[in-house]
Amino acid sequence: MRKYKGELLMLITALMWGSGFIGMDIGLEYLTVLQLMAGRFTLATMILCIVFRKKLKLINKAVLWKGAVLGSILFLAFVIQTYGLLYTTPSKNAFLTALNVIFVPLIAYIIYKRRFDRFEILAAVIAIVGIGFLSLQGSLTMNIGDLLSIACALAFAFDIFYTNVFVKTEDALALTIVQFMTASLLSLVTAGFMGELTTNVPQEGLYAIVYLAIFCTVIAYVCQNIGMQYANPTKSAIILSTEALFGTILSVIILHELLTGRMIVGCVLIFLAILIAEVKPTFRKRKRAMQNIS
Repeated sequence: MRKYKGELLMLITALMWGSGFIGMDIGLEYLTVLQLMAGRFTLATMILCIVFRKKLKLINKAVLWKGAVLGSILFLAFVIQTYGLLYTTPSKNAFLTALNVIFVPLIAYIIYKRRFDRFEILAAVIAIVGIGFLSLQGSLTMNIGDLLSIACALAFAFDIFYTNVFVKTEDALALTIVQFMTASLLSLVTAGFMGELTTNVPQEGLYAIVYLAIFCTVIAYVCQNIGMQYANPTKSAIILSTEALFGTILSVIILHELLTGRMIVGCVLIFLAILIAEVKPTFRKRKRAMQNIS
């Protein structure tokens, strides 16, 4: 049951992230990248410190450095992703960012020599194909925004991988607080250095900051960091890749985008990928049982 609790929490994270593509796209109409990030992470940090204030006493030296590493990666990933969104479409940004589902097992192999799991790799490839059907429309040519989105996918892969490693030994909420503090501080310092700090925020931009901070940052990352205590990095990345699915569904509902047959095929493939990742342990048990019988 604990395993399924963790996977449900990561599914909630994917839902929140999926809605975030709409929130960021709206927010960038009124604010710069760094203004949006500074507002988002500062508000998220304040909310976390108030709601989970009892967790502050669990912050020790190990939590500080691990949270700082995760916060720095998170800051870098969001800077790259949000700048990429300025030069490409939200759908292509979502698709290319989801490439982290392929990068995570590669990182595990290169750094920790974790062997490739054929079921996980198959599920990851099917998920990517599904996201492609779901997100990619029209021209498949690459521009600077697309390249930034791929770089963002790599950064998010490191975030997913090391979050999965760190939450096994540290308190997930204390780690999340330090992670957000670091991302907030880096955003504010960078925005100040670029001369972009301001208190004159348009009302629409403020709404975007509040939504992104509460739903796509606090709720999403609390669910992710707690959920990752119970799942391996590759399966986590596969479940989190459904953010593109949720982003498309929400775009159809909220922005009244047309739901095409191609998008339906993409949805089916993503669900198939999750199913393959889920039934893998059962399949292995049956295979061993058959071998023992023979």
